[in-house]
Amino acid sequence: MQTIAGMLRASIAPVTVTLATWVFLWVARRVLTSRITAFAKRTETEIDDLLAEVLQNTKTFSMVATSIYIGSRWLPLTDRLDAIAYKIFVLMILIQGILWANRAIGFVFGRMLEKSVEANPANRTSIRALTFASRVVAWTIFLLLGLDNLGVNITGLVAGLGVGGIAVALAVQNVLGDLFASLSIVLDKPVEVGDFIIVDEFLGTVDHIGLKTTRIRSLSGEQIIFSNSDLLKSRIRNYKRMNERRVLFTIGVTYQTSHDKLTRIVGIIKDVIEEQGGTKFDRAHFSKFGDFSLHFEVVYYLSDPDYNIYMDTQQCINIGIYKAFATEEIEFAYPTQVLYISKLQTKICR
Repeated sequence: MQTIAGMLRASIAPVTVTLATWVFLWVARRVLTSRITAFAKRTETEIDDLLAEVLQNTKTFSMVATSIYIGSRWLPLTDRLDAIAYKIFVLMILIQGILWANRAIGFVFGRMLEKSVEANPANRTSIRALTFASRVVAWTIFLLLGLDNLGVNITGLVAGLGVGGIAVALAVQNVLGDLFASLSIVLDKPVEVGDFIIVDEFLGTVDHIGLKTTRIRSLSGEQIIFSNSDLLKSRIRNYKRMNERRVLFTIGVTYQTSHDKLTRIVGIIKDVIEEQGGTKFDRAHFSKFGDFSLHFEVVYYLSDPDYNIYMDTQQCINIGIYKAFATEEIEFAYPTQVLYISKLQTKICR
């Protein structure tokens, strides 16, 4: 009876500490989750949303394991039992950690997927592949930590994984290069579906960005396919990213144009350009004497970079200049040649 009573008295402290720890952890999880969730709804940042998402994935078994381990510190355990309890506790924490990491990865890439798919539905595959790769890396790290905690010598395993990874990487280096290039395109966004781009001598609209290739629809209708790594190595001109379009064109008038009319040409061109909506006149200059014409160089800016709008505006400007020149009787130059014949007097010696 005295032994049983002693055991009961000895177990009061561990049980009390275990229950107190459990209550504390349960209340802390509930309060922190509710407070952070309410705060996240009032803010536009995503860090608090991520924290709330991770806390909501705190499992009961991890709190129970923590409570029991802290309570066991009040028991007179042998070294062997103490080591076993510690390993079980660390293993439970590692499992909880991978669950937190898994939820965080899902949250981050899920938000990225929502934003990216709105602008470019083709990014769905690349982001899902990145999500899968991140989860594989996270699970591998936690698995190695768990095995190390259980006393398994993971040095050989890590070395084997390293050698195997190098062999696989060398075997599929081109595929991996295109895969990482795809992720770079998705994250850095040098091009997106719908962009009109020029790559070297090829030009067209981006149709699809995949894990290995990016496909462009040319102006003549055929599809041009680039590997993602080749695309990133090239010089890309993305015309859809233009904020405004700078337009330069030249016109030529005949050498017979009078000085008075020549000085009025700049003003005429300026008035015609400023009559068009969305244009900003920059300059017009009598630039040089050509072979058969007097050249004027004109520059203006168009607020809308769309190519069709540019062509419509340029057409209106050309018609306006033609009409104004006709009114002022200013003639456009066209290729002409003037042949001068000189009569030579010859003397015949007798």
